[in-house]
Amino acid sequence: MKPGAFTQLYTHLVFAVKYRERLLRKEIRGEVFSYISGIITNRKHKSLIINGMPDHIHILLGLNPNDRISDIVACIKRDSSTFINQKDWFRGKFHWQDGYGAFSYGKSQLDTIYNYIAKQEIHHTRRTFRQEYTELLQKFEIEFDEKYLFDFFD
Repeated sequence: MKPGAFTQLYTHLVFAVKYRERLLRKEIRGEVFSYISGIITNRKHKSLIINGMPDHIHILLGLNPNDRISDIVACIKRDSSTFINQKDWFRGKFHWQDGYGAFSYGKSQLDTIYNYIAKQEIHHTRRTFRQEYTELLQKFEIEFDEKYLFDFFD
């Protein structure tokens, strides 16, 4: 950052496992999320919370304005896929699905979104990932065409 440049940018990222396979089992999620947190930190962002379900992930980060959101998402997906595949946890290859959601929040909203991400397992007893994702898009008034959303298999 340049002297005199002050920012406070919070971004909530959401993306899915390819084919929405339920590969992020509870016993590996901690290690995967920790690795992703390291990727975020190494790119000079601030990792606030990472959580998810077997088929998708939520990341809340303090965004470094010198890095594009599309670049950080591509880096997270590429590097974490490599890490997961090196662990040899599955038959075949692990991949993230194309696409992502990125939603901005102000400092006064951090507790709410942090708790929302922390309570994913509880949240998903009431709503599917499709419902959750389309509700986020609608809440942020993001126009979308269903054919360009993640592949949902529910």
